[in-house]
Amino acid sequence: MRSWFLKAGLAAAVALAGPALAQTGRATLDTADVDLFYRLYDQTGGHPSAEQLQSRYIDAGSPGLRTFFEARRTTATRLAETIAARPELYSRARDCAATLPRVKGRVDTALARFAVLYPQARVPSVTLAVGRGKPIAIGSPVTGVQVGLEALCTVDFIDPDPESRFVGVLIHEYAHAQQNPLLTEKQQPTVLESALVEGGAEFVTQLLLGRPAYVYFGPLTKGREREIETAFAADLDKTDLSAWFYNSTLEKPADLGYWVGYRIAKAYYDKAPDKQAALREILTVSDAHAFLAASGWTPGMDLK
Repeated sequence: MRSWFLKAGLAAAVALAGPALAQTGRATLDTADVDLFYRLYDQTGGHPSAEQLQSRYIDAGSPGLRTFFEARRTTATRLAETIAARPELYSRARDCAATLPRVKGRVDTALARFAVLYPQARVPSVTLAVGRGKPIAIGSPVTGVQVGLEALCTVDFIDPDPESRFVGVLIHEYAHAQQNPLLTEKQQPTVLESALVEGGAEFVTQLLLGRPAYVYFGPLTKGREREIETAFAADLDKTDLSAWFYNSTLEKPADLGYWVGYRIAKAYYDKAPDKQAALREILTVSDAHAFLAASGWTPGMDLK
């Protein structure tokens, strides 16, 4: 019998009881909104209207779903238009969701290490939802973690292996959930502040997994370190982030502010005698220029 669930038993396999979250420190990957979407998707032959999406998906979905949509101005109309224009997004998302039980196991292993290195780490529930192809994911110490299933299933350039891609991005977003809201929620952050937020999350991902979430940075920056970082240093205090953040496309990966921020965080960590204190400072930094000065970072510096 055909079901709207992505795979039989998927929700049960990947979800844990919410009240136990604080004690266990394990990942809760909530697929209820995904199930809700595909129930409507199947019942409408893959062509839900904006009105149906609003009443039977967005309004009926979780608070996390609405937080995710509101953060990037996703509306029922925009979602209906994307479903009609890019049906492959939604069939592919259904297939790649089969990796989620394995993803959860690997994320739990990383979070166990995180709890040792950073005992105060919080592990909010992850809302998995279906959107309009963007954003990929959002992590916040205020609103938790939300992931666009169809978006993350598509961005092969981040990491060609879908399972590893999910693990890396989830750990990156869990790191965001630990960070200082004075920076993460700031309305007009500077290039430097954004680099410390995104790069700090990349550093935590590298620390826990032995690799960054965005694995393409190495080949993209090799031999260009000084050139890229000299240009970054000239833009530190700008509030126009477009040259450094959220500017990747499927055809042209970018977002080099993440990579520079990672290198600043690594320089700080490598220099610090107390690594646990250094990790805490990376996650809770509020004074971006003071942190940069303390890191000893210079454009093109050699980092092992």
